[in-house]
Amino acid sequence: MKPSRLMLLTAVALLTPMAPALTATAAPGGGAAPPSDTTAAPPQLALPDPGFENGGTGWTFGAGTGVGTGNSHGGARFLYLDAGAGKSAQQTLVAPRNGSYDFSAWIGSAGTGGTYTVRRNGETVETITLPERRAYARYTISRVELKAGDRLEIAFGSGSAWVNADDLMISPAAPADPKVTSSDPEVVEMFGWAKKKANSWAQLPGTTGPINVDEYQTGGTGTAQYAATYWAGYANRSAYYSRDMTHQLAGAHILGLDAANRTMLRSYASSATAEHKYFPVWALNFDAKTYLSIDYKSPDNYVREVPAVFELVEKAGQAYRWTGDQSYVDDPALWDFYLHSTDEFIDLHNAAKPNGKVKVAEGTGNGIFAGAASYNEQDGDGLAEAGDGIASQYQAYLAMATLARGKGDTALAKTFDRRAADLKAYFNDEWSGSGSGADMVRAYTTSGAPVNGWGKENSVFVPMKQILDPGPRNDAYLDYIQAQELGPEGSPNIESTTYLPDMFFKNNRNDTAWTWMKKIYEQREIQHINSSQGPNGDYPEVSFTLVSQTVEGLMGITPDAANRSVTTQSRLPSGMKWLQTADVPIGTSTITVRHDGATKSTLTNNARSGAYRWEARFQGVHKKITVNGVPQRVRTKTVDGVTYTYATPTVRAGATAVVKVAD
Repeated sequence: MKPSRLMLLTAVALLTPMAPALTATAAPGGGAAPPSDTTAAPPQLALPDPGFENGGTGWTFGAGTGVGTGNSHGGARFLYLDAGAGKSAQQTLVAPRNGSYDFSAWIGSAGTGGTYTVRRNGETVETITLPERRAYARYTISRVELKAGDRLEIAFGSGSAWVNADDLMISPAAPADPKVTSSDPEVVEMFGWAKKKANSWAQLPGTTGPINVDEYQTGGTGTAQYAATYWAGYANRSAYYSRDMTHQLAGAHILGLDAANRTMLRSYASSATAEHKYFPVWALNFDAKTYLSIDYKSPDNYVREVPAVFELVEKAGQAYRWTGDQSYVDDPALWDFYLHSTDEFIDLHNAAKPNGKVKVAEGTGNGIFAGAASYNEQDGDGLAEAGDGIASQYQAYLAMATLARGKGDTALAKTFDRRAADLKAYFNDEWSGSGSGADMVRAYTTSGAPVNGWGKENSVFVPMKQILDPGPRNDAYLDYIQAQELGPEGSPNIESTTYLPDMFFKNNRNDTAWTWMKKIYEQREIQHINSSQGPNGDYPEVSFTLVSQTVEGLMGITPDAANRSVTTQSRLPSGMKWLQTADVPIGTSTITVRHDGATKSTLTNNARSGAYRWEARFQGVHKKITVNGVPQRVRTKTVDGVTYTYATPTVRAGATAVVKVAD
């Protein structure tokens, strides 16, 4: 269990308990600009006792309330309110500068009617009425706007039974605020929940918090100044994990958490040293420097898994396409990481199985602390190569080609295009064998023996990363994976299940992907298999991926910000008549996209300057296509085995374009 002081020490800032008001000029985006004179910036102080470990210092307790032991979420103590009306505990803060914040708390209640409230200058901003849920769950009040000098009160009220609270956290509100509207109210509700929940995990940079907190070391080993990061992994550890972070990156971008994405990617890049044989570490503390001690013992003894190396490169390419941020190609630490990961790393981890003219990175077969071949840790021992490793390597090659073009190195880009094509051909012609479905090879042991059957991640990643050629084998494998996931051998942990919508959307199985999104959302209140984690919905990957699966999956938005272009494809499921995502960040501005069924798409360029080239795709061959009502020459293209009809209008700043197909 993590210490109950963790949450607020890591994220409460810009709020000082009853401190004198300090003024600051509002900067663009709602933050505080540096003072205009030489006066020091307002202090960033946490609550004196955010987790109640010091007996509730700074809190005001009414009758029947106080600090107890025996039912804490983290550490040893917690706030309690006895059953019965009228009992309350609160703390008042004064905001030293302008800002917008999210307020979260872990709360349990044995009955209904308890409350969690945030007030500003005596007026209620929001009250959450608590359900009956004895196990701790996380509740958030979002986007509370504060001006310097505002008095903010955080309060808990009693209900029909006891209420316990612990581990409060204050995060900066999300820089971006995309909005979803639809003919289907469920997707609107889902997206609203997901974006609020996801941003509640954002850390406030510059605050001080503990490091090396885990379930065995609940007090950590000291403190450090936190960087721009977000939770990616278990909430009882003071760190973010590479596997989780890469899967959360797109959702984080859509919420405007680009600074955190860049910081976290760079921290992994910096850890992939020659001493580590170019493996990045598995988890870093929120200072973005210190390796999490539970997963790192020494340079020869730390958790590392092959797919993560390549996913970090792939997701850096994804971040570059979304933002157009040249630091992704100009930063020497990042660039060296891309090169080492797609070259020396593979050479240093390619000894067990010969692969002809191509190279395939391998694990040791000796467990995660020696280097596992697969994210499927239960299946990792004994494997040298796995489907999720080779498939992620393929995507890393493609990302490297994109990043090289962004750097202006067309020769290097062509080299990685060839490597990707050669690796894909090898996978389909040799590596995966000749069988399909359950008979397709999905891994090799350290002795070179092929492994087929169900491999969870090392099965799912194969069609998700699109290394398997489109056609009958790919279709059969998708059917096989669906059957396995619905059966008794399906993924028991929700974080693995979050990959399924991505996999099915990538393969245009829109109804199946949407069904999995709904299933994940419906399971958000079910207790996670890790009892200290809370409900499934409090595992960060769930909310972040539902955000990205709405925008990248259902809406089919694929950005290329550096080249001022964007591609869309409607992937609306049966029964969803229309869906719109407004204010989706791309480059330095936003776009709004609407799909009406599978035959009409609308895009608005919300920028103040600069046009976008929009490729509006529609699956299938259609006889007619119009742009803003004007007939166009019908053009088609085949991408990953699927034929699309498309148009490429230029959408000026502030303008809207409508593309429609008909037969």
